[in-house]
Amino acid sequence: MSKGGEAGGPELVRRREHKKATFVAGRTIGEKRERLETKRERAVAREKDKRKNRIRIISVSLGFVALIVILIILAHTFLNHASEPAVTIEPESETVFIPTIPIEDASSSKAEITTRMQTYIGMLEADLKAYGYQPTKAIIPVDGIREVDIYIDGRPGFIKTTIDRGSGVTAEDTDRMLRYLEGQGITEYEYIDVRIDGRAFWK
Repeated sequence: MSKGGEAGGPELVRRREHKKATFVAGRTIGEKRERLETKRERAVAREKDKRKNRIRIISVSLGFVALIVILIILAHTFLNHASEPAVTIEPESETVFIPTIPIEDASSSKAEITTRMQTYIGMLEADLKAYGYQPTKAIIPVDGIREVDIYIDGRPGFIKTTIDRGSGVTAEDTDRMLRYLEGQGITEYEYIDVRIDGRAFWK
């Protein structure tokens, strides 16, 4: 009998020891899954980073474009203003009041009536007309210092005024005084004096 067995009998075949095993020693299926998930997560993270970089690049580019547009607008505006001719603002022309009533100079100086005096008489004439009175003439009295006597149609006396007071307040005080005298039944007087602010006299 031989080593292999009896003659003519079946020969026992030893299982190959080098046959590939079904499982890899020291590794599990769960470990493979974890490794695959980790790769997927890294790929997703890389994709997110790429998107962020693209958004950042687009934002920076839009910012530069907006800055360039603003600079172009500012430069265009500056050049337009620089090319425009300078605008000259002319002072408003003052209204010149020219008296229509006659002016008599009874002063001892017999000097030419000043422009200021004529302007005052013209303004006072206009202000008195606004209250419904009709001045008839103006007299610069003898030795009168900046005094002007105004005569009003239908009134017995004259009104003593001064060019040192505004024509508006003078006309207002004159109106008050005339209405006061009418209210008191006084129809005759030589003059009314309204040269002092806040006071009025008659004679």
